[in-house]
Amino acid sequence: MTAPRLQLILSLLVVAIIGLGCERPADLDDASSSSPEQATADEPVILVSIDGVRHDYLELHGAPTLERLRDEGAYVERFIASFPTKTFPNHYTLVTGLHPGNHGVVSNTMYDPEFGERFSMGNDDAVTDGKWWDDGEPIWVTAEQQGRTAATYFWPGSEAEIDGIRPSHWVPYDGRVPGTDRVDQVLEWLELPEAERPSFLTLYFSKVDSRGHRYGPDSEEVGQALREVDGYIQRLFDGLDERGIRANVLIGSDHGMAPISPDRTILMDEHIDTDDVFIVDYTPVAMMNTRDGVDPAPIIEALDALDQVDAYHRDDIPAELHFEGHRRIPEIIAIAEDTWSLSTTGYFERNRDRLEGGAHGYPQQNDSMQSLLIAHGPAFESGKRIDTLQFVDVYPLMTHLLDLNPAPHDGSLEAAQRLLNPEYAPAAAAR
Repeated sequence: MTAPRLQLILSLLVVAIIGLGCERPADLDDASSSSPEQATADEPVILVSIDGVRHDYLELHGAPTLERLRDEGAYVERFIASFPTKTFPNHYTLVTGLHPGNHGVVSNTMYDPEFGERFSMGNDDAVTDGKWWDDGEPIWVTAEQQGRTAATYFWPGSEAEIDGIRPSHWVPYDGRVPGTDRVDQVLEWLELPEAERPSFLTLYFSKVDSRGHRYGPDSEEVGQALREVDGYIQRLFDGLDERGIRANVLIGSDHGMAPISPDRTILMDEHIDTDDVFIVDYTPVAMMNTRDGVDPAPIIEALDALDQVDAYHRDDIPAELHFEGHRRIPEIIAIAEDTWSLSTTGYFERNRDRLEGGAHGYPQQNDSMQSLLIAHGPAFESGKRIDTLQFVDVYPLMTHLLDLNPAPHDGSLEAAQRLLNPEYAPAAAAR
């Protein structure tokens, strides 16, 4: 054997021995060596909405489970919705990371000039038709497209096929279903065999919002509803503990609530000719299109001249409202001052009782429209408090926790990652 050949063989042996010495046996692996993606692989994300919870409700009304979870987990003191602060637009913002002007669900009631059709929450045909929803990609579609399983127990948009996809598990909305049944179904989904078990789930409760509308945000009835839902949240966490499930749970709301009164109602037909307009949505944000040939400028001027109203053409809406760009946004937007309502004489006379109690829809900058967010689970930093977070920031946070490639969105993972434990932070932030 020549000397060069012998030298080559000895070198290769040295490299092999060093390599064996550096290799870590599989039985010595521990969780601290896992990547964030590995760490979250078996930790489902559960998004819970308690409709109509204002940022100060825990202090105002008390809710022991939510208070404990707030203290144990991470907490956003002012969770900032998108405009208008209504149920369907903001639930869809939470799961798409898009402002309503981009995802197209611009209010609870809409008119689409391309379809020539109206949409409302009570219209099952519209609610279940994907054409109203497919300008945004909700996270359950993101998850299902990338090999994950999703489950929704009530969420706007989840009853429709969007981009040809539905959640693997979903339930048509029925407000009569007891809260205990909703929680128990979510827990049953989490007991499914691994191939069917969801990684992303939603859960929704409406009673706090309903009581807020009827009795007002400061009422004892709202406090009772909040504590009832608080019990459902305790049932969820007890069920997770009993099953040994480590989950990352986000508990928030879609908007706050402001007190209203018939004495603070503006009758629009006293100031404009309502025959000149097609009113798409009423209070507290009146959205309308002009009839053929009618100039919108005098209508906007008349409404804007009122002390309790700011009125705009859709092309001039303030930038901080992020309400632009979609064909469903009507031509005229009239926004009532906080605690005020917009109506017509006929509606007021028929429905005076609906103009007292509580309302939402006002600009998201209003204190009364801001909500809260509690983030509890292994991914979140215990005791962390941040002042504000935008609704659009939740989508990139959830896709990060689920190791999904997000669809285009308006949110900021950088803003949301302040809630995370350092080991769950994005790789760039952890370095």
